[in-house]
Amino acid sequence: MTAPLSLGIDIGGTFTDLVIHDPRDGRAIIWKESTTPDDPARGALEGTRRVLEKAGVRPDEVGRVVHATTLFTNALIERKGARTGLLTTAGFADVLEIARERKYELYDLFIEMPRPLVPRPWRREARERLAPDGSVEIALDVEAALAEVAELVEQGVESLAICFLHSYANPAHERAIAAAIAERFQNLSISLSSDIAPEIREYQRASTTVANAYIRPLAEIYLERLEQALAASGIPGGLFLMLSNGGLTHVSEAKRTPVQLLESGPAAGALAGAWFGRNAGLERVLAFDMGGTTAKLALVDDGEPLVAYGFEAAREKRFLRGSGLPMQIATVELIEIGAGGGSIARKSDLGTLNVGPESSGAQPGPACYGRGGKDATVTDADLTLGYLNADFFLGGAMKIDKAATDKAFGMLAASLEVESGRAAFGVHDVVNENMAGAARVAIAERGRVPSEYALLATGGAGPVHAWHVARKLGVTRVVCPPGAGAGSTIGMLMAPARVDRVASYAAPLGSADMKALDRTFADLEMEALGVLRLTGADIEGRAIKRLADMRYIGQGSEITVTMPSPLTEASVRTAFEAAYKALFARVPPGAAIQFVAVRLSVSAPMPGTGGKLDLARAGSAKAEKGTRPVFFPDENKTMQTKVWDRYALVPGVSIEGPAVFEEDESTFIVGPNATARLLADGSILAEAK
Repeated sequence: MTAPLSLGIDIGGTFTDLVIHDPRDGRAIIWKESTTPDDPARGALEGTRRVLEKAGVRPDEVGRVVHATTLFTNALIERKGARTGLLTTAGFADVLEIARERKYELYDLFIEMPRPLVPRPWRREARERLAPDGSVEIALDVEAALAEVAELVEQGVESLAICFLHSYANPAHERAIAAAIAERFQNLSISLSSDIAPEIREYQRASTTVANAYIRPLAEIYLERLEQALAASGIPGGLFLMLSNGGLTHVSEAKRTPVQLLESGPAAGALAGAWFGRNAGLERVLAFDMGGTTAKLALVDDGEPLVAYGFEAAREKRFLRGSGLPMQIATVELIEIGAGGGSIARKSDLGTLNVGPESSGAQPGPACYGRGGKDATVTDADLTLGYLNADFFLGGAMKIDKAATDKAFGMLAASLEVESGRAAFGVHDVVNENMAGAARVAIAERGRVPSEYALLATGGAGPVHAWHVARKLGVTRVVCPPGAGAGSTIGMLMAPARVDRVASYAAPLGSADMKALDRTFADLEMEALGVLRLTGADIEGRAIKRLADMRYIGQGSEITVTMPSPLTEASVRTAFEAAYKALFARVPPGAAIQFVAVRLSVSAPMPGTGGKLDLARAGSAKAEKGTRPVFFPDENKTMQTKVWDRYALVPGVSIEGPAVFEEDESTFIVGPNATARLLADGSILAEAK
């Protein structure tokens, strides 16, 4: 019989979250382990030992392990990947630096553009050329290209990205040279743009392929060691990886294309928002995930998070579009809207209060962690304002140094020439306003209105800040799901297997061959199902989405449109115009439409997903734990506030705000003039009066 339990491991910047889930009865056990930045797997394995011990289960009862990590994203940010080379078409070696020829800050005379992952000496050219339709203009000179690669290998290059002009239309040249290189240089890791991102736009395609090559050796070593370590610990289940698109894949696919994992943790947070939202009967949710390092937002419409087909990694300026490395992959549409609990507060050069983006991370962490941190952080501010309980941090498992927090805020307050309490509120309010402001813009850009949504908070810091952020946004409903502090990990355990594939298809709608388009979709589906079968997913229960990138002829960007069935010129035109009008309110009369690419998304349920989540444990006999002073900005005063043991609450109970709800991994703050109810699934729904 297959081992029944599932284990989720999400390595974040401050904590590694672990959840054991039994799909038979929904029982779940959560553990938070401090992340070990020098060796992330060490913290994950120690956390695995501890969560198994806490759950009282044997390793051989774990049937599958689901994993998300920031390791590969950090490798891009810190430039700690493999020594990588680039082989490209003659004349295109500088595409990584030419980029889009656009400044992300127009008037900054000292602007720093993203530094290419491949230095100029390791970018080599091959004699070959394809036309935009894929026809051969200059035949590939294999021997000359091999000579260039040989020099790179001699110079210590470990991984090679191959990105030829127009290979999205015809991959023959890339595959031919890759086969020759693999035969001659068997230890060289190879990534092809026609496999990683077979789409138009040279820079974006090259950037994505180079990033994959840059982190692939690291991914192969890390995942291999993690697999071996889990097996050595007695866990028989397979290892599955969370993808940026909100689905799971098997470990061999993750090793091949690790660039798909760059946003895996935050994507899981969005999935958790969607899953808990559906359980609470909410179809429109703002999934707000705030951890120790960052805060992100995802829009969930009709129970599903929005998906985009590109994002930026390793930005020079975290909140400025265009300052990072573009990645052409499918990803849950995530908006980074702010700092996290570990973000450091300092006096700026202008004498104002500045919070983040620098973070104290896991080591030394906020001052209150007692690990040597000297700077005041968001978590320290929340502790000072009464939102957090120093005697019940992580359920009492972590000792808090309140004196260190007081000292840190004393220094910050002195630099700002204000009282400590005022400085603490300033930190909390600046973070909330920054998040609300970024969220307003992001929501408006997508044609939505914040008040139509409920804000659903996950992450260790999310429930602490959610109520005040919602007030600034004009959102009247805030949801705190059970286990919110490990929400991303719970989302991973409920995720389906998913594969996204894309193929170039450039043709005007009026002359498009719909039968050929159907065949392209069928080929993509066959390829996707081959990957899905290796995950053990329920193929019979699969869901398939056919999409296309389309635009009016002459436009420089596309929109992604769900394809109708059957495919006809009239039905596709109707679908495109409806999608275009939803975004831009009107369509230009008489303009010709064209296809640019076609996309296929296939997802299938994984064994052990779905069902319910039961975090019930022995709470206090009395739900009310007492009171403590808590500062509420709407009233601009500190109020004696009732503190509730969330585990002791029963479904249907209604509590008037202000209120503090404590559980082991997070704390939910509800302000005055609000009513909080415990829903049947264990979520707390707070509504403003």
